[in-house]
Amino acid sequence: MELTRVAQPLYIQIATSLADRIRQGELAIGDWLPSERELAKELAVSRLTVRQALSTLREQGLIAPQHGKGYYVRQPQIEQPVDILIGFSQNMLSRGIRPGARILELQTVLADRTLAPELELGLGEPVFAIHRLRLANNMPVALEYSYFPARLFPNLDRYDLEARSIYAILAEEYGVTLDSAHQALEPVVAQPATARLLKVPRGAPLMQVMRTSRDKQGRVVEHARDLYRGDCFRFVTQSKSLSIVNGEV
Repeated sequence: MELTRVAQPLYIQIATSLADRIRQGELAIGDWLPSERELAKELAVSRLTVRQALSTLREQGLIAPQHGKGYYVRQPQIEQPVDILIGFSQNMLSRGIRPGARILELQTVLADRTLAPELELGLGEPVFAIHRLRLANNMPVALEYSYFPARLFPNLDRYDLEARSIYAILAEEYGVTLDSAHQALEPVVAQPATARLLKVPRGAPLMQVMRTSRDKQGRVVEHARDLYRGDCFRFVTQSKSLSIVNGEV
């Protein structure tokens, strides 16, 4: 790595050079970067300059820290739109990523005082409760806790919920497509059981998404709680000026 003492600041030159090595595959996903001390000695710069360069790469989402070990090349973050309704499988496929699922729990439960109002059901009505681990190129990246009214989707538990998208099953087998959803996002941390399933450290940052979805008839067809790995996803939305939305210029 050759540095010049003019033009761009040294930390920008270092960050750009390392970023090029990552994008060209010279530094692969999971590879560890040299330590601050090693880079500073190799490049004959201060550790502060190296720290600024690494901070820049971290902000770009190219590297991530691990306490006590330094920085490693991270898996590029997956964009998860929150202003459009798109299923996990569809989003992964649109980005050239192979989606996967593993059923952790599948059972019929009775709507209680918490679940009944969310699904707009009467107390005691049967509900399919589906708990799945979601995979991206075989890597665990999310957990789904989904609930579907059994009266709308009889025998839903007979379909292959690991090989097929649930939303695709609803559309193809029951003629139901999602039309709208209310979603609430909240940052949380991984509890021990969740951390083991997602293969992240206990206390790792996650994004929790609570979602209630309706079909074109206005019926609630799904209530869900999803947990996404914070190091794998970033949530994006497109916003418009209120004046444009109201037809004003």
